Amino acid sequence: QVQLVESGGGSVQAGGSLRLSCVASGFTFSIYDMRWYRQAPGKERELVASISSNGGIISYEDSVKGRFTISRDNAKNTVWLQMNSLKPEDTGTYYCKAVRAFRTYWGQGTQVTVSS
Repeated sequence: QVQLVESGGGSVQAGGSLRLSCVASGFTFSIYDMRWYRQAPGKERELVASISSNGGIISYEDSVKGRFTISRDNAKNTVWLQMNSLKPEDTGTYYCKAVRAFRTYWGQGTQVTVSS
């Protein structure tokens, strides 16, 4: 059974940090690109960060560049999103997604709330 389980969300004040984790099981994690998305209330889900299967290609949405860091450990079937200098506009539900060609898997999401 394929699973992506996110954790690490919570409530923090602006300027704080959180580290999100996404643990994969039920598929060959090491051959999938991984992505973090977020969805704020009333808004569409947006791509925040991406990392290729071997970790060699990384990209970020402009508003999080310099503040967020995506990383992965294929031996642990885990991808992380380190979020520093958090802002209220970072509030939302954060999802991890595994992508390979036309096959995708989503996690259930973890809530991040940043207060001013």
